[in-house]
Amino acid sequence: MDRTLSYVEAVREATDQEMERDASVIVFGLDVDDPKAIQGTTRGLLEKYGSERVFGTPLSEDAMTGAAIGMALAGMRPIHVHIRMDFLMLAMNQLINVAAKSHYMYGGQVSVPIVVRSMIGKSWGQGAQHSQGLYSFFMHVPGLKVVAPTTPYDAKGCLIAAIRDDNPVMYVEHRILHFQKGLVPEEAYTVNPGQARITARGEDITLVGISFMQIECLRAQRYLESVGVSAEVIDPIWLSPLDIDTIAASVEKTGRLCVVDNGWTTCGASAEIVAQVTERLQGKRDIQVRRLGFAPVTCPTTPNLEADYYPNGQTIAAAAYDLVAGATKNWLPEERQDLKDIEFKGPF
Repeated sequence: MDRTLSYVEAVREATDQEMERDASVIVFGLDVDDPKAIQGTTRGLLEKYGSERVFGTPLSEDAMTGAAIGMALAGMRPIHVHIRMDFLMLAMNQLINVAAKSHYMYGGQVSVPIVVRSMIGKSWGQGAQHSQGLYSFFMHVPGLKVVAPTTPYDAKGCLIAAIRDDNPVMYVEHRILHFQKGLVPEEAYTVNPGQARITARGEDITLVGISFMQIECLRAQRYLESVGVSAEVIDPIWLSPLDIDTIAASVEKTGRLCVVDNGWTTCGASAEIVAQVTERLQGKRDIQVRRLGFAPVTCPTTPNLEADYYPNGQTIAAAAYDLVAGATKNWLPEERQDLKDIEFKGPF
């Protein structure tokens, strides 16, 4: 039976089902046992599984990450909630030099099956230290998987896949996506690494939207449709390993690629996608490329400056239109109220 769940409900259900299935799965981190329950994603888990499997931690990210790694080496499967991705900077040594490398350094004799949940994205002016999308740092490191699901369906399936993975997985959630709703099966299922999804078919340009920028790309696709431009939209879902085959096949067809990120473009996920597609298609056909992301300054807190800082459906459509036209046209579509609540619900 088809069910509609929010992104928050999908994350909570995936956690609950895996904790029920496997007693080695535990959840801990900042405020997981708080009444607000990390936007609701851990609600009811403490009451169901007890304080030995669901518990809050001090503001000591480095030490608690080390504890998570130790638990994983001892046979547990911890889900460590850091709330904001910015806070992961305090645990980089543990994540990069220990979690990512232990399986290799010990000749495959040990595994570190941890899931690190963290949120990215703007909301009520969180500014310089609480809104950064730093997942490209972790894409750079062998031994770490990185996933940024957009839909509730993928939120559940990716989290279950991450929990069952024997390697550390960075699980990235955009705050605004928590309010998205979509079809989510009741049974447990996995959305495994290395498979992107085409969310809209088109012929003129390929738009790749990462995390919440997938929603903005779907808005852009509709704006472009109104002026006769057919855009193909792709959600990469897993950023490492990255399904470059699906993206490259689309760009080989359209000849144009615009990648939209939730971070700065320099050395970012968008740069990696553009580079890999260019390497794949060089000598096969000429392509035009564009990256969009944060403005190259520190994130502001005021809404009027935020509007210029982040890409949106209108600015993405304008950039894509210029690529298709082959020139700067200074076209910016008027905002459409019917696209404000756009959601991608399938097919699955």
